[in-house]
Amino acid sequence: MNYRHHFHAGNYADVFKHVLLLQLIRAMQAKEKGFLFLDTHAGRGGYDLTEPMLLPDGRSREPEFPAGIGRVWGEAPASAPLADYLALIRRFNDRRGATGPELHFYPGSPWIARLAARPQDRLVLCELRPDDAEALDFDFAREPRVLVQAMDGYTGLKAHLPPPEKRALVLIDPPFESLGEFAQILKALSESLRRFPDGVYAVWYPVTERTRVDDLFEALLALRLPPTLFAELTVAGDASQVRLKGCGLLVINPPWKIDGAIRAVLPELLRHLCADAGAAARCEWLVPET
Repeated sequence: MNYRHHFHAGNYADVFKHVLLLQLIRAMQAKEKGFLFLDTHAGRGGYDLTEPMLLPDGRSREPEFPAGIGRVWGEAPASAPLADYLALIRRFNDRRGATGPELHFYPGSPWIARLAARPQDRLVLCELRPDDAEALDFDFAREPRVLVQAMDGYTGLKAHLPPPEKRALVLIDPPFESLGEFAQILKALSESLRRFPDGVYAVWYPVTERTRVDDLFEALLALRLPPTLFAELTVAGDASQVRLKGCGLLVINPPWKIDGAIRAVLPELLRHLCADAGAAARCEWLVPET
């Protein structure tokens, strides 16, 4: 397990994912009844962007946040979803004791969800890496209605679904260290939809090879999915030297009208985050609503 999200915290993929995740949470909160937020690969929860980025051999590594949150932090947002996201990032910095206008801290998905949660909402955060799980548990020790579990997130799906609330937003956001990660996601979704077909499942994925994503979509369609949409942001075209050219978020059972909120913010994200020629953004239905 060599993946360290600290290097990537606040990069363009985080901005894209967290803007959309926050809107999913807001859409779930359109109903008064509480829900479970289940994060299968939670990480450390929050990151200090001022800490040196050091590789195991002691060499320094350039952080990725300047090309992500750094590009939108000082901007006046044009859309409500981006304004909502930036306000939450400021709240996290205030909570961590940052002073002045500079960005010092960046929240992972656990803190995005916790800062947005209502008293009736509940969080379960799964993290397999022992040191990250320990840091996560320490960070959330005093937070009500938050359970941190040092366990494989795919096992967490079996342990916590269906939830007593009968409502859930599940974030599946693995590090994609394994070539078999897409197969694991497919298996996890197939099993979870059998146990809890009404859950909202959000899956982040990298767009490194279009054929791999298309193969995943084809396999998912064979499951006879309920309504499912996906949004993608590509910051550079195929000819670019940028390593991670794009990413996406697949949403099964999307909340009502969430596609409108996503389409409202994608052009703004594209404008700020594009890195090279060929950048693009889209939001489309994989399985249309009936």
